[in-house]
Amino acid sequence: MKCCIVTLGCQMNQSDSERIRSVIEGMGFEMTEIEEDASLIGVVACSVRQKAIDKVYSKIQKWNQWKNEKPLITFVSGCILPADEVKFIKLFDLVFRMNELLELPDMLHQSGVASEFSTRHPLNDIEREDERTDFWQVEPTYSSDFEAFVPIQNGCDKFCSYCAVPFTRGREVSRASADILAEVERLIENDVKAITLLGQNVNSYGLDKKGEELSFAALLRAVGEIGSKSGKELWVYFTSPHPRDMTRDVIEAIADYKCLAKQIHLPVQSGDEKLLRRMNRNYSIEDYLKIVDDIRELLPTATIFTDIIVGFSGETDEQLERSAELMEQVKFNMAYVAKYSPRAGARASRWEDDITPQQKSERLAKLSEVLKRTSLAHNEAMVGKTFRVLVERADKRMEGALASRTEGKLPVRVLDASNDLVGTFQDVEITSASALSLAGKLAGA
Repeated sequence: MKCCIVTLGCQMNQSDSERIRSVIEGMGFEMTEIEEDASLIGVVACSVRQKAIDKVYSKIQKWNQWKNEKPLITFVSGCILPADEVKFIKLFDLVFRMNELLELPDMLHQSGVASEFSTRHPLNDIEREDERTDFWQVEPTYSSDFEAFVPIQNGCDKFCSYCAVPFTRGREVSRASADILAEVERLIENDVKAITLLGQNVNSYGLDKKGEELSFAALLRAVGEIGSKSGKELWVYFTSPHPRDMTRDVIEAIADYKCLAKQIHLPVQSGDEKLLRRMNRNYSIEDYLKIVDDIRELLPTATIFTDIIVGFSGETDEQLERSAELMEQVKFNMAYVAKYSPRAGARASRWEDDITPQQKSERLAKLSEVLKRTSLAHNEAMVGKTFRVLVERADKRMEGALASRTEGKLPVRVLDASNDLVGTFQDVEITSASALSLAGKLAGA
């Protein structure tokens, strides 16, 4: 028996997929990347953006056609809105949430039989207040020998007006720090080189268990201690923090430990104060820039990434210009600019989506040009210097080259290098730069 799992969306979904895989392999299934070979096939989906959900419908339409030719069981899980669950129940054999992962074997045995899993009504529990976290006890089957994702927190209490996460993941729940640290320690013992701590709002870690759990800064320090005592080379990242909870002690912790990577992903979403209030972000541009100043002061080599939404309900040309001005001021190394699309359940879904698709595309292009300009200036300054990189894989676009990333997560194409360097740290001299990537050669080569 073979199983294929297709993962769409965020790194959290990737982490979920690794735990789903462990449960399925424990049932005797062999994993395959070839969909046609599978008798059990599923998708770990994300309702946060419509594009990802559209891919799910494309997949299940094809898979259901295959059922006319062979026995096949299909499932869907992940970060899914209740409204999407209602539709998926009619299309998939199984729809389950991650907090039901331990029941997956029973679900599969009952597949095709009316059961609580096939007859429930997701809209009846839209608030998602079930705080079961036993799925975190499943040891993941990591998809890489040298990189790993470690979930530390699930859900969100922020209720940004555009965001569906509180309705797909539920309220914030922190994983036990003892379990997190034990997983980190195991990974380091197994020579994993890059670890990413995951959560919808990682820096709100512990706020749901005040007095019972570590703060996020304290958790980082505990991870830093483990990394330092190991004596091994290691980069530890986290994503994504919320500016509202980003305190100076977090940045100080990163500065104090070599293994805590000097890279910060700090979503701003808009450069306009009024729009931030409409988005229910609960911080000002002044607040945001103070965090950036702290990063520049304490982590002078750090790269800063961000997320920005264009075309949000009511956004004016002047408000977009303020986002462009903020990008010019901060000089982000990377900005993930996304066109706004209403998501069911989010408050803004009740507001008029009054920015045309063409306007959204034009605004995205405008901010992308700003990013290319500021990023290029930074990258060009790296030419002629040597940087440490982690080699990730063979380059897909150039034979004989390798794809790697710096500690700051800047992509570097390593020219004329052997595939046996994949999964290792290397010193690379940067020889050329473009707006969003770099190229170089092994130092001393």
